[in-house]
Amino acid sequence: MEPQVVVQIGKVKIGGPNFTVIAGPCSIESEQQLLTTAQAVKSSGAALLRGGIWKMRTSAAAFQGLGAEAFPLIKKIKEQTGLSLISEITDIRQVEQTFEIVDAYQVGARNMHNYSLLKELGQQSKPVVLKRGFSAYVDEWIKAADYITMGGNPNVILCERGIRTFETATRNTLDLNGVVYAKTKTNLPIIVDPSHAVGISALVPQISYAAAAAGADGIIVEVHPKPSEALSDGPQALTFDKFNIMMKQLEKVLAAFDKKLNTSV
Repeated sequence: MEPQVVVQIGKVKIGGPNFTVIAGPCSIESEQQLLTTAQAVKSSGAALLRGGIWKMRTSAAAFQGLGAEAFPLIKKIKEQTGLSLISEITDIRQVEQTFEIVDAYQVGARNMHNYSLLKELGQQSKPVVLKRGFSAYVDEWIKAADYITMGGNPNVILCERGIRTFETATRNTLDLNGVVYAKTKTNLPIIVDPSHAVGISALVPQISYAAAAAGADGIIVEVHPKPSEALSDGPQALTFDKFNIMMKQLEKVLAAFDKKLNTSV
């Protein structure tokens, strides 16, 4: 296998010797919500900010995101905090729309098989976080990444976010087998989304520690100032205090594997 690919988002390198934590709200709801969350996750050790501009929701009546209304406040908060932003795009047209706004594109589980979108992202130089589909085999996930890398963009990060199984106790079933297996089949960085994997905020820390121990290159976690009032995915979001506690414990887990947290500077 070729050497490990290192993908740089802003000043942060993913796939190197350190472990990267990406954190923020599922959906960007307001300037104040994003600003306070960005400040909180950065102070706790997160290196990158996540936040949804558009949201693909099962229900058409559910909050779909602020859309372009979020652009000016994102620019302002990035300048204030120094954090780079990862955000999901759901349509080819959004590639150009968000090019000056986001620092890495996220392809959600529903779009892993959207080959037109993947081909378009292959024409870009901006990093892409590719989430695994609901029921996708690991090899299908890796081959989806090929659509981007073979198009000319080597800056791909794979994201395991749990798959749909017969189990209903949790939102999805985190496939750590898949993370370890994928590590032997690709040289791309691999991160884990514990929030979507389990769907229950109280379980997110333990899933995060397991991901670190399994050899993932990082995690992407949902954090919200008031999860009970979140417009999307509130039950799986951590409060600022819970996130801070998790980060302190995570450092101890990483130390056992001679790894450290990445920082945003």
